[in-house]
Amino acid sequence: MLDPIQARKQVLKSCRRVVLKVGTRLLADRTAIARLVSQIHALRESGRQVILVSSGAVGMGMRAAGLKRRPRHLSEVQALAAMGQATLMAMYEAECRKYDFRAAQLLLTADDLRSRERHLNAVNCIEALLAHDVLPIINENDPVSVSELKFGDNDTLAALLGSMIRADLTIILTTVDGLLDKNPDGTLGDRISVVHGVTAQLKEIASGTDDAAFSIGGMASKLKAAEVLNSAGEALWIASGEDADIIARIFAAEDVGTVFLPQDGMHKMGSRKRWLASFSRPAGVIAIDDGAANALVKKGSSLLPSGIVSVTGAFKRGDVVRIVRAASGEVLAKGITNFSAEEAARIAHHKSGDLTSILGCDAEEEVVHRNNLVLL
Repeated sequence: MLDPIQARKQVLKSCRRVVLKVGTRLLADRTAIARLVSQIHALRESGRQVILVSSGAVGMGMRAAGLKRRPRHLSEVQALAAMGQATLMAMYEAECRKYDFRAAQLLLTADDLRSRERHLNAVNCIEALLAHDVLPIINENDPVSVSELKFGDNDTLAALLGSMIRADLTIILTTVDGLLDKNPDGTLGDRISVVHGVTAQLKEIASGTDDAAFSIGGMASKLKAAEVLNSAGEALWIASGEDADIIARIFAAEDVGTVFLPQDGMHKMGSRKRWLASFSRPAGVIAIDDGAANALVKKGSSLLPSGIVSVTGAFKRGDVVRIVRAASGEVLAKGITNFSAEEAARIAHHKSGDLTSILGCDAEEEVVHRNNLVLL
């Protein structure tokens, strides 16, 4: 296993595209934003592309309204976000113009990324902005978001963006130095330098680190972000944004913050499978027997009708389904089905060669082809 410095150098070796997320408490005023944009400018001057995920809209709105605590009512939070977003972007634009580049705003909801068409539209928009040397600044569309459309926090949004645009590195700047271990007495211990895969033990030691009176998120959300990125074969680096030179120190491969690396190495997942794993919303469930489960997990096989035990939901051909082990309910994979729920139920337990006679028409041999399937 590589030592902390070598692990960092390996991540940075071919890093050309960076997603940078900055939390609300680091964006206190124009001075803080000026310092951030200066660091982004230096990173861009090194030949790297930067996509910024910026919190702060609600915080800016709270300051404008003279509030000390984040409201509980959704409509009030949405109103503050609408107020603060204009102020925040005006500050970013003014600071970017000092370095002769422009900023652009994208406001997204979770539903924008779940829809395959809108997902691709968002990717294409970001790619076009980068091609024109514009800094994309992305935030959740808080004024219109409701619970079922929300990412939950900008840590998750940053991770999903890092995965969807195939960033080489995602950096989350926060108010702590990194993931801290816990001592036996429950107090916080030393900083953990490198993490190879998020484990149940790490989740247990993670706890909220941000001030709930002013922002949302915490270390637990950062571990969730690490899981999203690591599953796609990408790295996450969390570090303290209170260090004025933190970005330069990160790209100098200094032992700062915590780097989360995929447990099985940096094997990049394809774009379609990234969408399936992290963005798609299943329309139904196909439960399979142990033989089919082992073929999927251990052999990388497609899902054949003979292994189907039961079908749940009202999905149609081309929908995403969740594939589970019937005996235990364990979620194994998500994939794009070649059959509707009714058809899948009719061909369950049958051999692929029998499908034409059962359905009365030509049919695919696989219920879910391995190219349209991602293991979870």
